[in-house]
Amino acid sequence: MGAIVAPMAAKDDLGRRGEDTAAEYLRDAHGMVVLSRNWRCREGELDIVATDPEYRLVVCEVKTRSGVGFGEPAEAVTERKARRIRRLARAWMAVHHVGWVEIRFDIVAVLMPPGRETTIAHFPAAF
Repeated sequence: MGAIVAPMAAKDDLGRRGEDTAAEYLRDAHGMVVLSRNWRCREGELDIVATDPEYRLVVCEVKTRSGVGFGEPAEAVTERKARRIRRLARAWMAVHHVGWVEIRFDIVAVLMPPGRETTIAHFPAAF
């Protein structure tokens, strides 16, 4: 008997497509090298950890929406969420044995309205 696989929720699928789009954008438009995607530990998850051409560590929070009915995607990154991402970045660095390195925290907001063109807004050093 085969495993029962539940269909991916539309929100999860949208988020995955947004993260794929963001990773491709960071690579192609900014020359970044993605080191980790969806890195998890007990405290949470980092969407994208990359390095830029200047060898900075760039931690990107990706927010994807199909519309702006609940606000712009980047608005979902609150100060509380930013603090949590900073803590997670320190945990990522410890697990990967990364000593001191210049680090930047970006937001990539992806808007994917059904039947319309996807737009990307990149906010370097957002927090």
